[in-house]
Amino acid sequence: MKIAVIGGGSTYTPELVDGFARLGSMVTELVLIDPADERLEVVGAFSARILRHHGHPAKIWWTTDLDAGVTDADVALIQLRVGGQQARINDETFPLDCGCVGQETTGAGGLAKALRTVPVVLDVASRIRERAKPGAWIIDFTNPVGIVTRALLDAGHRAVGLCNVAIGFQRRFAGHLGVDPSQVVLEHVGLNHLTWERAAYVDGVDQLPSLLSSYGDAIAAEVDLDPAVLRSLGNVPSYYLSYFYSHDRHVRSLIGAPTRGQRVAELEASLLEMYRDVSLVEKPALLGERGGAFYSEAAVGLIASLHGFDSQSVHSVNVRNEGLLPFLPPSAVVEVSARATTDGPAPLAVSTLPPDISGLIGHVSGYEEYALDAALRGGRDRVYRALLAHPLIGQHEIADPLTDRLIASGRAHLAWAR
Repeated sequence: MKIAVIGGGSTYTPELVDGFARLGSMVTELVLIDPADERLEVVGAFSARILRHHGHPAKIWWTTDLDAGVTDADVALIQLRVGGQQARINDETFPLDCGCVGQETTGAGGLAKALRTVPVVLDVASRIRERAKPGAWIIDFTNPVGIVTRALLDAGHRAVGLCNVAIGFQRRFAGHLGVDPSQVVLEHVGLNHLTWERAAYVDGVDQLPSLLSSYGDAIAAEVDLDPAVLRSLGNVPSYYLSYFYSHDRHVRSLIGAPTRGQRVAELEASLLEMYRDVSLVEKPALLGERGGAFYSEAAVGLIASLHGFDSQSVHSVNVRNEGLLPFLPPSAVVEVSARATTDGPAPLAVSTLPPDISGLIGHVSGYEEYALDAALRGGRDRVYRALLAHPLIGQHEIADPLTDRLIASGRAHLAWAR
């Protein structure tokens, strides 16, 4: 199986390669694709050493030529970042001036990322469709995953969105319960970066109530919420729900503070220096601070299932709603637990959601509709409408100036705004 990684020059790529080296026996060829040739050379050479260290026989190579890299691929994994860390830093900064949270996937920052990302991903996907093997899967790890996956599906691509939030909870819950992670099956539901763990089954028995009873305070700290929130909900929201349930606290803490993007930029510089060391053959511990925990396991597991190697494992994926959440249109994209086969992901059943969760999902899904329209067609009015539709903004007096700040911040990457 040939796998093409678009955005292969990322400092996080060695985490993915480590997963293939340990778990991806089906991989015969791995190609890393990135326009940043100097960076790609460093990451590529280190990735090759990781494969050899684990004794994996796959051929690995790297290129700046997208068309050559994706030719005859069985899987194309997209993990690109348009504009690099500087664009992320901008996303995390300009909303704060309007009293809104600055974050790269949530709120105005997430919209800014969607506007510059969707057109690029669609262009990449069209070239994949022309040159990859018939029926090749596109796996999107590029944020905002839900919006990008919707764009890919609407354009007719064989695509599925991937997120590592659920697999992180699965690993943590398994550790608390003293069982193998494969024994924990989550009822994971919502939209990308707007999800809740509503059950954690082990041998058919929901262990989430006992987890909340025994480890509720620790779990609340992990998702940056007061334990009272978890006690009231009776479930575990993802860390990203903290931006909704404690929005103003986050704004206060972020104003004047270094952004996450600045910290990641520093980490990347250190990691690249480490990767240049030809004696380094295993991913360094510092990579764990980069984010995306268990991404490699999630990606390898999903690819294996989509190619018939494992039909029993459960994955957290972004797929068409198609009636799964009856209050959303069938064409909406949701993030749920699913098993996967060569025919694609098959979502597990979702229990009826309470009004507070279904209402918030519906509100954000409506915003995502407008966000995708703005990303595809551009225009100040569409950007404004998307911001006005977002539950963390939702006021003309905020959305109007924020629209101009967003466009000014992203003008270099928005052809229609130049």
